[in-house]
This record gives sequence, C-alpha cells and structure tokens, in this order.
Amino acid sequence: MIYDYIIIGGGIVGVSTAWQLQQRYPDKKILLLEKESEFATHQTGHNSGVIHAGVYYEPGSLKAKFCLEGVQATINFCQQYNIPFNQCGKLLVATNELEVNRMEALYKRCQENNLEVELLNQQQLKVCEPNITGLGAILVKSTGIVDYQLITIQMAQVFKSLGGEYKLNTQVTNLAETADKVTVSTTVGDFSCQYLITCSGLMADRVVKMLKIPVDFQIVPFRGEYFQLPANKNNIVNHLIYPIPDPDLPFLGVHLTRMIDGSVTVGPNAVLGFKREGYGKINVNIRDIKEMVMFSGFWKVLSQNLRSGITEFKNSLFKRGYLKLVQKYCPSIALSDLSPYPAGIRAQAVMKDGSLVHDFLFANSKRTINVCNAPSPAATSAIPIGGYIVDKVNQHFCVNASNEVDQTMV
Repeated sequence: MIYDYIIIGGGIVGVSTAWQLQQRYPDKKILLLEKESEFATHQTGHNSGVIHAGVYYEPGSLKAKFCLEGVQATINFCQQYNIPFNQCGKLLVATNELEVNRMEALYKRCQENNLEVELLNQQQLKVCEPNITGLGAILVKSTGIVDYQLITIQMAQVFKSLGGEYKLNTQVTNLAETADKVTVSTTVGDFSCQYLITCSGLMADRVVKMLKIPVDFQIVPFRGEYFQLPANKNNIVNHLIYPIPDPDLPFLGVHLTRMIDGSVTVGPNAVLGFKREGYGKINVNIRDIKEMVMFSGFWKVLSQNLRSGITEFKNSLFKRGYLKLVQKYCPSIALSDLSPYPAGIRAQAVMKDGSLVHDFLFANSKRTINVCNAPSPAATSAIPIGGYIVDKVNQHFCVNASNEVDQTMV
C-alpha cells in the first residue's frame, strides 16, 4: 500500500498538521508515525503548559499573528472536547525603576498586538497578588494554562476519526526518496508514500540528513530547569507571575507558574543540554555532545551568549542564586520550598553563522516538506502553525513540480 502522505512526528505540531491535512483532504490516505508509546512525550509533554498571549513579539509579525490566533484556537479546541484549561491571566512584575521603564514600553507593545492588558500600580498589584512585591505590573488577561499532551492526544483521536491512521512505537531508521515515491524504513517495517512531511522537533536535522538534503543548521538542545513548590504553597499566587524582561533576552527570567493540576512551579533556568531527550538532572549522550561540539555554529552561539550562559549555569548548580531571582518579587519562598521537577527541552535550530532560528525553517525536496523549526510559542500556536504547514503542502506538492531543493526561512 502506498499512502498519499506520511507525517513523521507525534508532537503537537506534527499531530496538528496531520489532523488538519486529513480535514482538508478527507479522501487521502494519511499515516502519522511516532517513535514513542504515546504522543507528545518530548518538547510538548515537557512544556510549561502556558497558553501564551504573545506579549513580546514584533507587532504584525507571523509570531504575533499565530499567537493571537493560537490562544483562541486552543481555548475553542479545549471547550469543544472538554479538556481542562484555566485562563488565569499573567502578571509581568516590575521590581525596580529600570523595569518600570521597560514595563511601560512593553505595555505599549501589548496594545500594538491587540492584547487585553491592564497597567497596575503598586497598590493595585498588592490587592491582586498579596504575596507578590513590586512597583507595578502588566496584567495580561488572555494568558492561561493547559496540558498540551492532552490536547495532542485528542487531536490524534480526531485525526483517526476522520479516517487517518497512526502508529506508535514506530521509530524511523531511514528515508529514501525516488522519482515517484518516498520509502520510510522503521523499526516495524517499511512504508511508502507519495509525499512526506516531517515535524521531528529535537531530531529535525537528523531526519533531513536521512534524505541527503544539504542544510547549514543543527539542533542544539537547551534545558529549561524547574522546581516545584510544596502543596501548602499552591495558593501563593492567583495568576502566572513573570518578571519584566530584558528586551534583548525576553524569555530569560524565573517565573511562578500555576499548573493545570493546581501545583505551582518555579522556573525556567535555561542551560545548555548535553542530551537531546534528557529530562532528569544529569543527562549525557555522547553522540549528541559530539555533534554539537563539532558544529561551528555552536561555538559562535556560546561566545555570543557567554555571560548570560554562565549566570544560568551557576543558578543551575546552586539553588540559592535561583532563589534570589524569585525572591525579588516573591520574598516568602524559601530554599526548602524548591523541590526538583522534570526539565523541559527546547530544540533550538542554530545556523552555521551562529544565528538562532526564531521563525519557520524548511528544508524541502520534490516529495518532502521538512519542518526544521516552527516559531515560538509552538504549543500555543500549534493549530495555526498546522494550518500554515498544510497550506505549504498544497503549494509545494500541487504547484511546485521542480526537482530543486528548497531551504527557506520565513
């Protein structure tokens, strides 16, 4: 049997793409492959669970557009399929005069991005969050919390109900493209298709190399390390609490996150990962390290971010430094409150020149579309991202009949 489409990758982007592709082309035979025993066990399953509003993104950018659409699409999906979510809102807290100035600039950006926000003074902040200390805050009302793995599993079920087929515990071992088909070799046998779409996340570069497509990027893993507060601190905050960030490094900084199960986590502390799929405290993979250190782009990223990297690494080793960052706006948290919590891993696509890829990166051939990077926040934006990839499928496979390899960034 030859499938019309095979999709590799059972994270939220791959499953969203499979679901929407089957929805758009109900008569096509579509197979979704995932190497693990369940969906969303890597980046998606170790996500913070935040439904991001899109505070930091350039107004008018694809990221801002996808995020705005993604919030509503995610909530609509949850409501349709009775998936628990909590649109609790987020407070970005300023703790000094520099952050107050940054807060005012960020508030304007929120308005430019058409977000429902409110600027709080010190007294209003204290009423809103009695345990939080600050000079003021931005209240972002649309931010929420959810379990993205539950969303992904439900998407897979909807995909199957539309006539799609999926196989778990099916690891891809080789890919071969010929003039008339693509053969996908796996641990459970070979499958053939007219067209292949890969959404391989942490393994995106390795999958593309199987197709012998020349690329000049590599996936470098970054760990987001978290702690969990004890159950008696579950009500310490009413919202998600974020610092006012450095505009050059908007995603660094320690957050207090109310999880969908009612617990509260503290993090992330962002450090270099020594294993692509390593979520415990100590994780080392020789192949991952070897490929990383032999890639010139890695050393350029390291040199460009050395100061912040050392700070984050120090906080990873010593909890007291981490605690100090949290106590800036939540002084009642003590060292004994910080218990280990599974880390997240970000698959950061890095170019040979050391630049970080923040938007879409595709490496395509005549019969394949390979998503090497999708814009953050990919979980929040997964539904519009999946729709965008399906549009690319239509354009590339139905319109583009050339044999040229197409590596593009959007």
